[in-house]
Amino acid sequence: MLPRGMESGELLARKLARLEDLCRQVLDSRRLIVASNRGPIEFVRGSDGSLRPQRGSGGLVTALLAAARFVPVTWVAAAMDENDREAAQASGGVMELQDMNMRLRLVLVPERAYHRYYYVFSNPLLWFVQHYMWNAPWAPVIGRAVHQAWDAGYVPVNRAFARAIAEEAERQGDAPFVIVHDYHLYLVPAELRALAPHATVLHFTHIPWPAPRYWGLLPRHMRQAIHASLCRADIVGLQTRYDVRNFLYACENILPDAAVDHQHCTVTYEGHTTYVAHYPVSVDVQGLLELAASPEVERYRRRLAPLLADCTVVRVDRSEPSKNIVRSLRAWEEFLSRYPAFQKRSVLLQFLVPSRTELDVYRNYVDEVFQLTDEINDRFGDDEWQPIHIFYEHNYPQAIAALSLYDVLFVSPVIDGMNLVAKEGPLVNKGDGVLLLSEMAGAYEQLGEAAISFCPTDMEAMVQALYQACTMPAEERRSRAETLRRLVQEEDILNWLETQIRDLWAVSQGQRP
Repeated sequence: MLPRGMESGELLARKLARLEDLCRQVLDSRRLIVASNRGPIEFVRGSDGSLRPQRGSGGLVTALLAAARFVPVTWVAAAMDENDREAAQASGGVMELQDMNMRLRLVLVPERAYHRYYYVFSNPLLWFVQHYMWNAPWAPVIGRAVHQAWDAGYVPVNRAFARAIAEEAERQGDAPFVIVHDYHLYLVPAELRALAPHATVLHFTHIPWPAPRYWGLLPRHMRQAIHASLCRADIVGLQTRYDVRNFLYACENILPDAAVDHQHCTVTYEGHTTYVAHYPVSVDVQGLLELAASPEVERYRRRLAPLLADCTVVRVDRSEPSKNIVRSLRAWEEFLSRYPAFQKRSVLLQFLVPSRTELDVYRNYVDEVFQLTDEINDRFGDDEWQPIHIFYEHNYPQAIAALSLYDVLFVSPVIDGMNLVAKEGPLVNKGDGVLLLSEMAGAYEQLGEAAISFCPTDMEAMVQALYQACTMPAEERRSRAETLRRLVQEEDILNWLETQIRDLWAVSQGQRP
């Protein structure tokens, strides 16, 4: 068993050595090109008005920086805001990030086109489809604005990305490995296949893949173009086995001429065979443990300590409807009502990260969360105890501090591609905390055996899960927590990247991944 609270140094060393050997073997003669809407750095304006680059956050940046220690990496990303655009214009769109061993290519498109691509089509339309968030009998209405967003936003921006990737491939004079990320860039593989036919392409989607009939809510030419383009990639990467099955069925349903092999997880379309695989994304174990041990996080732990109770329940969510926050608050209310012995002996710490605040549906959802929180606190609380404390801010160190302190981690999305909170929490938690996990979180496939799981619409199941967690014997808590910690440490973000590079190499050699 790996030691509590830290990753085995031997395990980390083995992973880094394995990744180094792989990169030197596979990428010695082939460049790795990564494409995503958001890049590895963001530009912030200093007090003197000048722009300076600042490393971005997230597991993807961490994983690629690990690979860049051994081989150079090219990253193609969008110039997202005014600062990005200014930096791109000043540099000609290309920057050599020497300290990161990385070349950054910023794709600069007209602001109106970017707005249509990102704010009208990608978010919220594709995001809502893929999270089953449309209330189909009433919304959405796909009118002229959506069609314009596709024709004059999503399509041309994807083409601009493909051109930039192809130019980078040609400049380097090799047959690169290209990893394209997420729902913003579904049309890149088809465009790239024509421009850089020798590239080996993997497209990875971070969010769920819905069943084929739900894709039917999107106009036919759009859903066909998306699936046809992905079937021009050499590998389609998804989060879970369930997503793989849905993708195969969707291709069968949406592309009449596609030949789908469910046993070997391939789609052959217009003479090209695409392998479909699941690569469950994970966390930067070493970096996260270092952050959890930092003085900043320790200061937040001290600030949160007065709020803790005999049974401290923690939630960390982006403030969006797919996270199922309102229904979970109702379950907490019912738990306190049904088991009054836990009143004044338990507390729910709800950490909310603002998300897509430009959309009415998100703002209204946050209002509902706060209103319900006030109602529950008024019903059960008094001057000495409040059953819910809510924090609404971007404050990752504070969230990590809370995750290190929970007795119960309550993760209940209606649907999620993965949900990294379910992995971050067990890794940094100091007290053998119990994980309550929705069966509809992508993380359930990996962690379900050691969590208390439930259907996210079943409020009764959530109430019983809360009771089971708050009354669980210490030995069972310890056993479950150790299993969760081991599962997260063994399949971290380095493992996620290594697996994809190995599969790209296999396909480039004419082998099955």
